[in-house]
Amino acid sequence: MNPVNTKAQNDQRPTLGFIGAGRVATALSLAATRAGYNVTAVASRSANTAKALAAQLPQCHTIAVAGAGDANAVFDHADLVFLTVPDDALAMCADNLSPSASQALVHCSGASEVELLRPAAKRGAQIGGFHPLFLFAGLADDATRMAGSAITIEAEPSLALTLRTLADDIGCRPLEIPAGERMRYHAGANYAASFLLCALEEATELWRAIGMPEDDAQAAMWPLVMGTLTAARERGLSGALAGPVSRGDAGIVTRHTEALANMGGNHATLYALLTLRAIRLARQRPNADDAALDAIARAIAPYVPPVAPKDAP
Repeated sequence: MNPVNTKAQNDQRPTLGFIGAGRVATALSLAATRAGYNVTAVASRSANTAKALAAQLPQCHTIAVAGAGDANAVFDHADLVFLTVPDDALAMCADNLSPSASQALVHCSGASEVELLRPAAKRGAQIGGFHPLFLFAGLADDATRMAGSAITIEAEPSLALTLRTLADDIGCRPLEIPAGERMRYHAGANYAASFLLCALEEATELWRAIGMPEDDAQAAMWPLVMGTLTAARERGLSGALAGPVSRGDAGIVTRHTEALANMGGNHATLYALLTLRAIRLARQRPNADDAALDAIARAIAPYVPPVAPKDAP
């Protein structure tokens, strides 16, 4: 497979195929088609799902998959095949797929190592990872909203060039991830996505505990959330930090943790652990008041679980 160098060289662009026709495949295939790529085959266990996606792609064949080996038909039509199945199915699919030496098999998982595709590499194909850092909601405009997102790429140089060009062409920003680091990478992504929702759920629960209706609580938080994100983008994480830690107000932090501890559960523990991160951000600011931040650290210490040594059994 020849690497793609410019948008004008359409004849050098690989034809694309997808094994799996869910949210990721839908958004990526539509974005690629709009960028001038030919998506020529889609395979899925659900023939209706594959047909629904292929109907939106001008030159696409549909392939109903009864078993993992049936998806090999995608390689009859496409140079570069994306494996967009659940993580638990990646290894089984890789074991049963037979790309040729002129083709590539790439998964779109953030958590699974590219090494899972090694059986395809043993057959001569190139293998890689292509993971969009984007929350695919299954909305009709996912392919449009994805523009501007980062896509992390892991592959050998020739394939990496092709994947970087594809990311550029669909309006995304390519990043590289080293082999063997996908667990820490994917855990970090959880903080920027799902764990952000968990923090908002905790805020909702605390407000609900004082009698605020949940609808009112969630409506009230959006201006605060969006203002925080805007400030973080413009001023950086430490520059956007607000609240008692940013002011060095150990008294308020102490009263916060006491009030949360009285609720029971792990409310005070969660607050204390997040406060540790807030202290770290506050120390990055010019003229940080280290003495005040030390006092805050002492105030939350009773609520912070002990950390086991790294080399503990």
